[in-house]
Amino acid sequence: MTQTAVTLGYIGLGNMGAPMATRLLDWPGGLTVCDTRPEALEPFTAAGATAAATPAAVAERASVISVTVLDDAQVRDVVTGADGILSTAAPGTVVAVHSTISDTTAVELATLCAGAGIHLIDAPISGGAPGAQQGRLAVMIGGPEEAFQTVREPFARFAELVVHAGGVGAGTRMKLARNLLHFISFTAATEAQRLAEAAGIDIRALGKVVRHTDAITGGAGAIMLRDTTAPVAESDGWFSILGHVRNLGEKDLSLALDLGDRLDVDLPLAAIALERLGAGLGVGPGTIADTTTKERA
Repeated sequence: MTQTAVTLGYIGLGNMGAPMATRLLDWPGGLTVCDTRPEALEPFTAAGATAAATPAAVAERASVISVTVLDDAQVRDVVTGADGILSTAAPGTVVAVHSTISDTTAVELATLCAGAGIHLIDAPISGGAPGAQQGRLAVMIGGPEEAFQTVREPFARFAELVVHAGGVGAGTRMKLARNLLHFISFTAATEAQRLAEAAGIDIRALGKVVRHTDAITGGAGAIMLRDTTAPVAESDGWFSILGHVRNLGEKDLSLALDLGDRLDVDLPLAAIALERLGAGLGVGPGTIADTTTKERA
């Protein structure tokens, strides 16, 4: 399908939706926007977009509709409400839900939409407001290949990475796994800050070091290169690589725990990490983990 044949709609022009929709303003097929706040629409209509009063009115004009609203209830209303997308959308329309909702909600709504010949895909985003402003988001799409191919080109306007995660619901499941890592990492960061503060370290300077080196190494994502979490055979080339990571990690974690003991700072995440790092990497615990865990028991 050509760019001019695809007409775009965007519902929800908040902190994420507005910068994403802005990058669609020059789409050759045109852009229709909808938001409950008139002031949110004004910059878009001034730039040439068409304003619609309801999601149903968007669906009358658009063949690909992005939805970025607050939660499951709002998504349901936008899709199935009295003035919702389903009331007017033509068969073949693709509805992309960028909001992070339950994967079961995505599957349920996709089933309802399929009865009308409409593709609803879950397409959550990662990268936050800075990524939206810079057009550098990642979009994780759950839906059929046909729908994925339809949205790849327009979504590339606001995303550097557009991934087909699998069937409907898979995009949300990928986003939840990604954010699990994100917020556990934040919790670990608070633990590291407490240790650094107790040791008399400037935690703002520590933050600079973390951001600098994560940009080089890739952070936690640097180990996410295998296609399975199964144990690694010693004959596998990954064994020596991940074994090296384990050995370094166990050494540094044990040293951090020792420092925490001396400074009377409780480091529960560090203790869990030391105990589970090797097994999580698929290479089993090293000698440091075995020794330190027994000593701390």
